[in-house]
Amino acid sequence: QLQLEESGGGLVQPGGSLRLSCAASGAPLDYYVIGWFRQAPGKEREVVSCINGADGGTRYADSVQGRFTVSKDNALNTVSLQMSGLQPEDTGVYYCHAAYVGNTYWGHGTQVTVSS
Repeated sequence: QLQLEESGGGLVQPGGSLRLSCAASGAPLDYYVIGWFRQAPGKEREVVSCINGADGGTRYADSVQGRFTVSKDNALNTVSLQMSGLQPEDTGVYYCHAAYVGNTYWGHGTQVTVSS
């Protein structure tokens, strides 16, 4: 059973940076598509970025393209999301998600707050 745990959230000023990590246990991420989602207060959960564990292919939402970078560390079995140029609209709970052959898994989320 795959388990995911996010870390790295916090309070940052506009224009600042944060690095989120998603640590996986129970199975290697090699065969999963791993996504980062976020949910702002009063809004629906939305996908931010994803990475294919098999070939490393990445995709980004238009709103974060050029500011966020997703990467995978095979040795640590983690996926990271480097966020820069953060703006108040990036505030929300960030969730790690993994999917493989119809099975999906979620982490519990980590709070990111962008405020001066």
